[in-house]
Amino acid sequence: MSAPGEAAGPLWKRLGWFVLLWAAGVAVIGTVAWLIRLWLL
Repeated sequence: MSAPGEAAGPLWKRLGWFVLLWAAGVAVIGTVAWLIRLWLL
């Protein structure tokens, strides 16, 4: 996070972080679902 007086950074950088975190969350959820499916079947 940036300091209060500092600029938040360029839009592409913020969008890049958003996409990266979203993709990481989707990957984690998918992996957990796959492991649960393996465990149950």
